[in-house]
Amino acid sequence: MSRFRFNLKHVEAFVEVADQGTFRRAAERLHTTQPNISNRIAQLEEHIGQRLMERDAGSVRLTPRGAVLLKPAREILESVDRFLAAVGDETKFEGVLRLGVSEMIAHSWLPQFLLEMRERFPGVDIDLTVDMSANLSESLFDRALDLTIQNAPFDRVAGRTVQLGQTAHYWVAAPSLGLPERNIGYAELARHPILAHSRSSLAYKQIDDHFRRTGQSVRLISSSYMGSCLQMALDGLGIACLPAAMLGGVLDDGRLRRVNYSWVPDDLVFSARYMSDPAPTYLREAVGIARRIFPPDTGKG
Repeated sequence: MSRFRFNLKHVEAFVEVADQGTFRRAAERLHTTQPNISNRIAQLEEHIGQRLMERDAGSVRLTPRGAVLLKPAREILESVDRFLAAVGDETKFEGVLRLGVSEMIAHSWLPQFLLEMRERFPGVDIDLTVDMSANLSESLFDRALDLTIQNAPFDRVAGRTVQLGQTAHYWVAAPSLGLPERNIGYAELARHPILAHSRSSLAYKQIDDHFRRTGQSVRLISSSYMGSCLQMALDGLGIACLPAAMLGGVLDDGRLRRVNYSWVPDDLVFSARYMSDPAPTYLREAVGIARRIFPPDTGKG
């Protein structure tokens, strides 16, 4: 008879429940049912003869003994990850990477990123969320996402933050608006509606402050989705202020033109952020892919 009656699934369940705080969320993370997770924890506790967790109204907290055993449990999972890495075949990795990205990423290099991840880690499924950066941060700290690729500023420090690059903002408009190629002043710019990202974004706040300081009345139209701003600009509904990284195609083919206005909001600085410690190989490699394919810094527009 084997000395050990539990297996890797019991250890995974223990670590996930400790990280997620509930059996339900651990079950979602491991793509199984809540009763299965509960059974695995109960079997593990029975085998070692020690209580690992206290259950209380849907939440879970580690017992003192559970807190002590969490570190070696993580080390077991890390050892398995190192073993697979030593095999030298990335196709052997399996799992789910819950990835959250800012909308600008989705409008620029996300497809290239996803293709490379699929080629290198075909056994890893990516559960994708596209949202505003503030919402991504909340999901990251709530353990609903494993990895975020998002723009600063951040109000909390993640377990690991890797800066990827930055992109300037450009003022752009459809040729149908007939704006001159020369530099224009704020009064001339303000003759048209200004299309910007959501009111909670730093860029919107800076644009609003800028025009308040000039004393120039302006019609500032916000949208929760950058794609909507882009489409409205393409339709000739106003002048948009958007990240350069998402404008390459529409500028190259002439559907939009840059507007020469001397002031722009601060560059968007993007980072990859995650909480896992240790992080699995495929997550760390995902960060490496993102660093490599992030567009070169455009600097100030």
